[in-house]
Parts: sequence; structure tokens; C-alpha cells
Amino acid sequence: MLQIPSDNLLIKKTLEELFESPTAVDRIVSDFDYTTYHISTPEEKTKLLISIQSKAFKDCAKYGALEKLKSVYAAYESPTIEPGYDFSLYLDLGSISGLEAQNEVIESISLLKRNMLAAPFDAAFEEYERLSAKHQETGVEPETRSSVYEINYRDEEAIYIQPSFDRVTVIFSTVFKDETDKIFGKVFLQEFVDARRRAVQNAPQVLYSHKEPPLEVRDMIKYSPDEKKGYITFVLFPRHLVPQKRDNTISHIQLFRSYFHYHIKCSKAYMHSRMRFRVNQYLKVLNRAKPENDEAVERKTATGRRFQER
Repeated sequence: MLQIPSDNLLIKKTLEELFESPTAVDRIVSDFDYTTYHISTPEEKTKLLISIQSKAFKDCAKYGALEKLKSVYAAYESPTIEPGYDFSLYLDLGSISGLEAQNEVIESISLLKRNMLAAPFDAAFEEYERLSAKHQETGVEPETRSSVYEINYRDEEAIYIQPSFDRVTVIFSTVFKDETDKIFGKVFLQEFVDARRRAVQNAPQVLYSHKEPPLEVRDMIKYSPDEKKGYITFVLFPRHLVPQKRDNTISHIQLFRSYFHYHIKCSKAYMHSRMRFRVNQYLKVLNRAKPENDEAVERKTATGRRFQER
């Protein structure tokens, strides 16, 4: 199955072209989850203004997204934010020389959305470390549940992150527009469960519910029995949260919704193509079954009378 990369391919291609041959540009680039980039040269062709606007930015900012972006892109932060956008970078192409340095800048800027969405996960993982250290020190489990980090990144869909002293639970709420999508989704998620049971023992635990929200977020969601919404829960254990694996864990899990629905659509497209192929095969069989000399055959009734055309 295809794994969607964390970087934005159009951002990379655009920056590569501009580094190779600077020119005036005014380009809008779209990404998953209602995220939009604007690449422009408002002053001169070697001075780039790169801005990002995302539906999730407001919630991510509560958990330190702005501070994280400023720390990662301190050398390229724009003094002013472009109107209509959430964060802007100012890049002077002439000040960056050397292919290796240019590739590093291109790779870093193409991960702009990834770094923004990573802020709530970083905050949750840090809280997990505090709770884990406290538990190891006292040996007593906390009586109350920790806070839940909520990211509303799409219409009627959200990501919920709840750290605990021994795990971090990540819950995706997703809307299925068709009943067939829900069926495909159940099949895919069952494969996640079976794969972990068969061979991938180190994979996170995956749970799925299409009727009621999980207990961790039930108090935060207005549940309706008629809604076409499912809930996918990932349980991240300490082995997934160690420093050397943390960035990789964040990069993969934040793209799960796009990965999930992408493969549902691919499966439906494949089934439709196979159905059309089968219909064409049946039509060929029916065409071969037609009599070749239909007009030359003499037709009679049961009493022996002949048909005559009038």
C-alpha cells in the first residue's frame, strides 16, 4: 500500500525551479486537510514570500504551533504575516549558495504543514513523559485522566490526543459519506488488527468504532445515532515514544486520515474497473451467441403455417 509522504511535492518542485532559474511567481498550492500555500515574489524575483493557511492552525496554536514554527524557521521568518494566512516565511534565494544548502532549505519548507501539526503531538508526548516520570517516582497511578488535545482539522472531523503515564491515545473521527466507504473502512482496519496479530508485534494497537465515540472523548462529542462518523483509535506505547522514534511516529500518524480515505477511493476505483471489464466480457459472449444467418431461417408456427411479412 502506498505511504503518503509528509512533505509537499509541489512546494519542492516550485522551489527547485526557482533556485535553478529565479523568476516572478504568484502560485497557490493546495495540500490535504484544507491547507493552502501561497508562493509569491512581491518585491523582486529572488525574494520569496511563502505563506500557509490551515483550518487546523487555530487549534494547533493553542499547543505551541507558532512557537515551534518560529524555532524551526527562525532564519526565514517573515516580519509580517501575509493577510489571509496564518504564518509566513521570507526567503532570499541569492543568500543561499551550494546545492546541499538549497536542498536542506527546500526539504525544510516542504515540511511546513507537518511541523505545524506536530506541535500538539509534541506537547502531548512531553506531558506523557512528565506523567511517566511521576508514576515511576511515586508508584501510584493518577486518579484523574489527563487533558485531551483536540485538533479540528476538517469539517466535522478532528484528532484527539490523550497522554497517560504509560501510553498516548490518538483518536481520529472521520465522516463516511457513503455506506460502501464504511464497509471498505472496516475491512482496512481489520487488516491493521490482523497484521499486528500475525507479524507486526511492535505496531500500535488499532481500535475502530462506527457507532459510539470512544470513552476518552465521549464527553466532548455530541453523539447522534444517525451520523455517518467512525472513530479510529491508535494506542501508542512507550516503544513508539522514545526520542529516536518520536519524529517518525508523528510524521506517520498525522497523515493517517488522508492515507485511509485515499486507499478507500483506490479500492472503489479498482472494483469499478473490474466490473466494467466483466460487463464487456459478458457483452462479447452475448454477441457471439447471436445466430449468424437469422434472416435465412424459415419460421413456422406450431401448426405448420409460415410467417409472412406485410
